[in-house]
Amino acid sequence: MAMTARGVIARTPRARAEVEEFTIDDPGPDEVLVRIVASGVCHTDLGVKSGTYGSGGFPFLLGHEGAGIVEQVGPGVETPRVGDSVILAWRAPCGRCRFCLVGQPNLCAASLNAEKRMRTKDGQTLTPVLGIGTFCTHTVVHARQAIPIDADLPKAQMSLIGCGVMTGVGAALYSAGVRPGSSVAVFGCGGVGASVIQGARLAGATTIIAVDIDPRKLEWARQFGATHTVNPREGDPVARIKGLTGGNGVNYSFEAVGRPETLEQALFCRDLAGTCVFIGVPGPGPMLELPLQKFFDLGGNFRVSWYGDCLPTRDFPLLADRYRQGRLQLDEVVTRTIGLDETEKAFAAMQRGETLRSVIQVTNHE
Repeated sequence: MAMTARGVIARTPRARAEVEEFTIDDPGPDEVLVRIVASGVCHTDLGVKSGTYGSGGFPFLLGHEGAGIVEQVGPGVETPRVGDSVILAWRAPCGRCRFCLVGQPNLCAASLNAEKRMRTKDGQTLTPVLGIGTFCTHTVVHARQAIPIDADLPKAQMSLIGCGVMTGVGAALYSAGVRPGSSVAVFGCGGVGASVIQGARLAGATTIIAVDIDPRKLEWARQFGATHTVNPREGDPVARIKGLTGGNGVNYSFEAVGRPETLEQALFCRDLAGTCVFIGVPGPGPMLELPLQKFFDLGGNFRVSWYGDCLPTRDFPLLADRYRQGRLQLDEVVTRTIGLDETEKAFAAMQRGETLRSVIQVTNHE
């Protein structure tokens, strides 16, 4: 039977997103119904709401960084089970595409999603952001998108693993392969950049340089493991980074902003044969123009990181364990806890740089 839920719905580009009731059909084969307990407010949702990116078409059920409890399973589902605590993943490798078949499931070209089973009260089919939709009381996802975790772990902190934290930590550990004793520069120290810093710390980097124009974010970066900070408003960041690394530059650089100018700085602050990882999601239009001889002479690697090249079934429980061990700081990433009806305020605070993550506490109990 169809049930009624509540969620934050964006009906048209750039319009205010409103909390509305919507209906959900029972989960189909290989699908599960999840009661959302907590959801992080990520910049991608603001981009979808504004029409900058997003596929599937309006109206959107916003949110893609959530944790909750499985309440119903569809035919054929063996795991997760009803009552399991889960983190939702927006990428669930299919196991059959050309990338999965050659052992690269992190690049899966046919990531699994549930059928669209949610509708507005006036009958429009909802598009859940990145195939999950988490700014809501309930959502339907593919069973492989619901990754079980221990029930006693706090859902607010666990929700962040579902996107921003995994993206940043994975970029350091997997996309770049940061080595012990190495040097790192991170351009953009919001929620994702702060997680890159944590990933670099976990990997054993000994010089971690945080780069941002916001002094508040630079202070937060130090809390997460940055050994040095650079504010580009106080001088050329490339020169500052080289000065902090004996004139050589860093072994690994990360761009978590999505702007051509910061990407160019990230490319040219590297040491010879260094690695640059591009994480920031650009909107349509920006172009990058490079002096090719300089780029060639520097050598090394330049790559894009999608979702930190993670495997959610492996990495979500791993990061949850590192949180339990005190090695991954997630309490400090939760800047504000809000309700569903405060989502627009959370977007505004994010744009002003006041938060690393606002977390929507959807229900009062777990």
